[in-house]
Amino acid sequence: MPGVVAHSLHLVRRFGGSLSRRSPAASDIAWVNKNLLDGEFALWSRMKSYDQRHSIEVARRFADLHPTFTRDQVAAAMLHDIGKVESDLGVFGRVVATFVGPKGTKFRKYHDHERIGLNLCRNSGSSDETVRLLDWSEESSRNDTIVGFLRQADQI
Repeated sequence: MPGVVAHSLHLVRRFGGSLSRRSPAASDIAWVNKNLLDGEFALWSRMKSYDQRHSIEVARRFADLHPTFTRDQVAAAMLHDIGKVESDLGVFGRVVATFVGPKGTKFRKYHDHERIGLNLCRNSGSSDETVRLLDWSEESSRNDTIVGFLRQADQI
């Protein structure tokens, strides 16, 4: 039950942050650009401003948890939700999708954002290590310390 409560709190915080249309600070965008390959940055730039801000927050928390991060690792933190760009859902559409499940094309894409994100990153030129870290499936991420840090940074 504690996992459910933590996940629910995470969703409430994400929702609150999603209500603002404010763009990330220029210094944050420069940090993202410095840590992403050109194709990754072009992909990241497709995200809505609230997803960009969340991406930066997760990457900064990841960097705090793992100060000796590599470029590939912080790129994975920045791109962990990139597949959501394909669903093209706004804030309230995502809330509805969370409650009703993967019904219809957009809701299905939203729920399948991790797999979609892997393919987007592969096609944008992400390194094998970044793609590996983004594959949070049970088998590939079990006992992986870095994936554990990525998940922890996303759940705060």
